[in-house]
Amino acid sequence: MSYQVLARKWRPKIFREMVGQEHVLRALINALDHDRLHHAYLFTGTRGVGKTTIARILAKCLNCESGVSSEPCGQCSSCVEIAEGRSLDLIEVDAASRTKVEDTRELLDNVQYAPTHSRYKVYLIDEVHMLSGHSFNALLKTLEEPPPHVKFLFATTDPQKLPATILSRCLQFNLKNMPPQQVVGHLQHVLQQEMVSFEEPALWLLGRAADGSMRDALSLTDQAIAFGSGQVNEDDVRTMLGSIDLSYVYQILEAIAGGEPAAVLAVVQGMAEHAPDFEGSLQELISMIHRVAVAQVVPEAIDNSWGDAERIAKIAASVSAEDTQLYYQVAINGKRDMAYAADPRSGFEMILLRMIAFRPAAVLDESLAPGDVQPVATLEKQNVAQEVDSGVKKSREAPAAEQPAQALPVSRPIVKTQVKIAPEIKPAVTKCEASVQVLREDGESNAEVQSPKNGFQLDVLSTQNWPLLLEELGLRGIVYNIASHCELRSCVGSELEFVLDENNASLFNEKHGSRIATVLQNYFDTKLSVTVACGEPLAETPAMQKTRLTAERQSEAVRAIESDTQLQQLIEHFDGELVHSSIAPFEPGS
Repeated sequence: MSYQVLARKWRPKIFREMVGQEHVLRALINALDHDRLHHAYLFTGTRGVGKTTIARILAKCLNCESGVSSEPCGQCSSCVEIAEGRSLDLIEVDAASRTKVEDTRELLDNVQYAPTHSRYKVYLIDEVHMLSGHSFNALLKTLEEPPPHVKFLFATTDPQKLPATILSRCLQFNLKNMPPQQVVGHLQHVLQQEMVSFEEPALWLLGRAADGSMRDALSLTDQAIAFGSGQVNEDDVRTMLGSIDLSYVYQILEAIAGGEPAAVLAVVQGMAEHAPDFEGSLQELISMIHRVAVAQVVPEAIDNSWGDAERIAKIAASVSAEDTQLYYQVAINGKRDMAYAADPRSGFEMILLRMIAFRPAAVLDESLAPGDVQPVATLEKQNVAQEVDSGVKKSREAPAAEQPAQALPVSRPIVKTQVKIAPEIKPAVTKCEASVQVLREDGESNAEVQSPKNGFQLDVLSTQNWPLLLEELGLRGIVYNIASHCELRSCVGSELEFVLDENNASLFNEKHGSRIATVLQNYFDTKLSVTVACGEPLAETPAMQKTRLTAERQSEAVRAIESDTQLQQLIEHFDGELVHSSIAPFEPGS
């Protein structure tokens, strides 16, 4: 008997043999066991995740001679014929080769006839998205109201190309990609049954290379068995797939953490002697940096599928979390730029050198005086006293409470700090409470004018204190905006005259004027005559005053920052530059 490839030999024959896709199997099993069957099913997903396999098993369940159930017997003539691909009542159609409307019409002409000897006539159309628009239109009516003896099973890798009219007539099931853990578990079972010796790291390589497809994983396993003369070894699989030896990736990451560019280039030179895939090597490096980041945040969540959890933990302890994130960002951006490099090796080397070059050259300590800022190398010599304790180096400078259990050496002292330089600038305008000091129109001070109800009295209201009163009125939205652009031109008795800046009067209407008048009358608890006319203000409006004061506070904040001695020493020491747009004045309560 000729050899049968693993992908066909180990294709599931019943739902229990399926690996993964539990969310789909549960729905189908319940529908079959409770006799709640739809006339059209659509299975979507990438290649090799089980779309056609589930459809064939479903056809067996529907036509098994022992009855409709989720457990076909597999022994009756109907089950055997479907398994062997010779059932007359299971019509499998490859839509990619029958896209014309004439093909669809020919197919539908036979729908009205009863099945030959099975319970249902099942139409299994694979890659259904390849049908033409006219073919879909010809299928619509039959798909919506098919004869009771007909079931439609569709499979596609691209459901976005299906018309909404087709989707609405089907029960849709989205099959997921297989995670490497599921793939490796199934490969172990298959190879044990086939009595083929294997190394588990080799299966993880195959599981990741399959990219979520179980069929691809089994096909690659077939290839690995042939490549390894009946065995599946890690070295053979790496050679077959063109994967890089992970020991090089460990060495690269350790050299980067130690800030040793010469060691990094030496490792790359060693890699180049084996003609590696540098883009694939970068992908392995990104994956390893991700595992290091996880180990730093949640140590117990380290993935030990490669048997290297201890080494990953050691690297995680030797690099700061900030540096790990920097390395990851540089690697991700470098992956995009690899296509523009002169050759893959030079592009790979530049990415590694960027990780070292962009690493911060110094750290700040809040306890340092302005003249004590020093580079990291100097801090290491002065602050880190190393001692040997069971082969583990520990820093005497670190407090005992801050040292994690079984701490490993760090490449440099990590001093976390938050530097905030913000001069406190007192606000120029204070809000009135029970009393207020105001200026009369003659310029003389009237101290502590008491009001029985509010902070202002009508007889002392003037252009100068109108901005203060505006903040007391409680106006909101567009009415507040209009009032802030008004100048109090005169206040005689109970008559108030306002001039609205004509440059901001486009949205003004009578309702806004009435609202301002109402609020003023309620505030002073007296009847007022309020007029609002558009024109050119002769004095500052509240909006103008606010803009001026904001600019003054900003200028004062900039002057205070620029005159800060510590900041100037930092700029001079590190050849820095002050970004003026990042300066904001201190606001009370912030």
